[in-house]
Amino acid sequence: MPTVSVKWQKKVFPAVEIDTSQPPFVFKCQLYDLTGVPPERQKIMLKGGLLKDDADWSTLGVKEGQKLMMMGTADEIVKAPEKGPVFMEDLPEEEQVVALGHGAGLFNLGNTCYMNSTLQCLHSVPELKSVLLNYTSSGRSNELDQYSHLLTVATRDLFSELDRNTRPVAPLQFLSVLRKKYPQFAQQQNGVYMQQDAEECWTQLMYTLSQSLGSSESSDISASVKRLFGVDLVSRIHCAESGEESSETESVYALKCHISQDVNHLHEGLKHGLKSELEKVSPSLGRSAVYSKESRISDLPRYLTVQFVRFFWKRESKQKAKILRKVDYPLELDVYDLCSDELRQKLQAPRQILRDLENAKFGLKAKGKDSSSKENDVNMSEASSANEGETPKVPETDVSGAKTQLTGIYDLVAVLTHKGRSADSGHYVAWVKQESGKWIEYDDDNPIPQREEDITRLSGGGDWHMAYICMYKARVVKE
Repeated sequence: MPTVSVKWQKKVFPAVEIDTSQPPFVFKCQLYDLTGVPPERQKIMLKGGLLKDDADWSTLGVKEGQKLMMMGTADEIVKAPEKGPVFMEDLPEEEQVVALGHGAGLFNLGNTCYMNSTLQCLHSVPELKSVLLNYTSSGRSNELDQYSHLLTVATRDLFSELDRNTRPVAPLQFLSVLRKKYPQFAQQQNGVYMQQDAEECWTQLMYTLSQSLGSSESSDISASVKRLFGVDLVSRIHCAESGEESSETESVYALKCHISQDVNHLHEGLKHGLKSELEKVSPSLGRSAVYSKESRISDLPRYLTVQFVRFFWKRESKQKAKILRKVDYPLELDVYDLCSDELRQKLQAPRQILRDLENAKFGLKAKGKDSSSKENDVNMSEASSANEGETPKVPETDVSGAKTQLTGIYDLVAVLTHKGRSADSGHYVAWVKQESGKWIEYDDDNPIPQREEDITRLSGGGDWHMAYICMYKARVVKE
């Protein structure tokens, strides 16, 4: 990788490294970090003309120590108006985004929208950022491989950089380590990096973080990723033919919403996803038999991730095909009826506290302890519908470390969408709820304000962006 010097205006950057395995656009992103000049405004002089975003380095003859000249104007910092009040909706769209206090966008480094959308969704989790900030090299376990450690460090550093900037960030280091840890994300076709599946990126990153943060010497950190995202399941496995029955437990980091002709809503798809059939050897029959597996949630996380199973392998075309069926999903998700009997018992008291808090907000009398169990099981959307469009605020964990209890009620905070007909093509985008309650669409390096009512319209049924992964945040009450 040659190192060059770049002159821009009166400044000289003497040692800029060029990764010739990446397109020149990545080099321009490096210069953007140094100069503040967006890639589309950069004019870099080379022998024979200007450097193009998709040029082939091998044909350009760039040599070690070569001096390059760049022209272009840097971004200006948005200044507050000096006189008179200005309403946010009257501001240009890019200034609205800054006013909302959003994190920065991420440059697309060549079919990396799958990665950018994943990172923007996970970056919205403040508890995860807090855990990552506590991660240091000294806390690394000897059992953790080097690239898992480096990917965790790259995630930590990138999240910190996103928080410090309003200008787009180039995730160069993260992408480099991701491809070394998981080579499938470095696949190329005709010399161009291929589009990848955002769910695979999400899953691999979550696995890495659970391993690296879980191997830290701090027991608090060890439990964090599991507590934040892990779902415990208990399953009943039954063979109708032999009458055999057993149970098993497992932990997952996402629930699956299976899509069929019978599924019109997320809740229906989740029920389908908790039921399956498997074939295994029956000890009593002495041969293979079909077993039914029915799972229930035995422990819930702070953030519940749901994946819409939209892609399947199409043998005739030998590629992933997409199910375009419209599947509605709510801003508020209640998973009480998907839980085990034991977990339902634990949830009843917090749910009653939540209901009383909501009733108090609406001026209704709180129910006493004599409330029937059936009343305790009602969907919480009935309470929030009393004041349309407004969700009651419920106390959550504060900096003092006050303990909270889960209620089984979750609020939508992020949606990762896919536009296109195949997982190996198309475009991924993240839609993230800010602390202010406003929504931002992160289309790579272009954050765009959105209305909440537009978020639930990403449910499919055509060629527009449709939900692929939804992330919900638990509504909790103090103990």
